[in-house]
Amino acid sequence: MFKKIDSNNIPVHIAIIMDGNGRWAKKRLLPRLAGHKAGVNALKRVVDAAKELGVKVMSFFAFSTENWNRSKEEVDGIFDLIENYIDTNYEQLMSSNIKIRTMGDISKLPSSLYKKLIDIIEKTQNNNSIIINIGLNYGSRAEVVRAYNSLINKGAKSITEQELMKELYTFDLPDPDLIIRTSGEQRLSNFMLLQGAYSELYFPKIYWPDFDKKALIRAIINYQKRERRFGSIKQEKK
Repeated sequence: MFKKIDSNNIPVHIAIIMDGNGRWAKKRLLPRLAGHKAGVNALKRVVDAAKELGVKVMSFFAFSTENWNRSKEEVDGIFDLIENYIDTNYEQLMSSNIKIRTMGDISKLPSSLYKKLIDIIEKTQNNNSIIINIGLNYGSRAEVVRAYNSLINKGAKSITEQELMKELYTFDLPDPDLIIRTSGEQRLSNFMLLQGAYSELYFPKIYWPDFDKKALIRAIINYQKRERRFGSIKQEKK
């Protein structure tokens, strides 16, 4: 399958809405948290595959501003899984030269998780093989409001598109070339709405815990078949 990939046309930034953990678990008569745990394993696989393929940035939608509405048991379980991921993968993250960063208001997360996130962000800040950008307590609309208020507080009377984009969590990252949402659902659910204005979209009918290297390769091959125009008209060859 690797032979079908154009190594000169690898997406620089791939963003993924990791959907289907609960349905994956339900299908196997397991608790929802078992699906989230399997989803963490999928994330590890996909990061390794993306790094091998030459992707430079991976963004993952891990916990949205709306996910607080889920049961306390599920929310606490998700946070525990993230903490465990940090604890058990620190050495691997460092040896693999992986940089961790977040987008979203992580100050609202449990204090123990917040401290571990700040610590892992600081310790991996000089790593440069691949950037893993994790959306935690993230919502695109809230991100825009935050950016707007930041500019107003700085004294802005009017705001340009360029100024607004520079206030987003991803101000120093390239916009996603490809946004993937697993499970077959075909919506963005308040994820990177401004950054994804010209992203290619891909909706595989596979639950996130089953997503793997082959699935990522299929997504990239699908991406490479597309012609990105960014609003322009295709120029016919003379």
